[in-house]
Amino acid sequence: MLVLHSGPAPEACGRVTASSLAAVVYPDHAYPSRLFATLVATCRARDIRIAGVLQHPAMSDGTGHACDVVLEELTTGVRTELFERRGAAAHGCRLDLRSLVEVTAQVERSLARDPQLLLLSKFGKVEAEGGGLIDPLALALEHDIPVLIGVPERNLAAWRSFAGDLATELSADSADLARWISLIL
Repeated sequence: MLVLHSGPAPEACGRVTASSLAAVVYPDHAYPSRLFATLVATCRARDIRIAGVLQHPAMSDGTGHACDVVLEELTTGVRTELFERRGAAAHGCRLDLRSLVEVTAQVERSLARDPQLLLLSKFGKVEAEGGGLIDPLALALEHDIPVLIGVPERNLAAWRSFAGDLATELSADSADLARWISLIL
């Protein structure tokens, strides 16, 4: 699959190394929320400047549809609902594109704060089609900011087509992530 995006392709960013771009590959519908939340907490405890977004369920009590998620922008703490609320009887998810554009702009602005790491919640369908959080990813790599992104198995082929040989693939295991973090920070 050819992926088109408005930012420079990672291979055009000359300084990108295999270790500066990593994907946590996880089974579909098993978003590694605990792994990413622990990473954010660890970075903050070590005064590592982290930017990007962390995915949370919209309903903290576990009720709601699987696509009821919010993205937390990590430098401001602003939370944005990502999917349209269509009611309990609705089937499937409908992405709120305005919300995604808003979150993408927030992430791009956060890169001006000189983070040491960019965490992006997911290489989803929109990113596989060349949109969504692809531009901030490319911008971060262009500025030598390491990027970590979650990739569900259903989007792994599209991710590999996008990233080529430049990305390191990690399991959703904390030891894998810790090894990668020790190499880049």
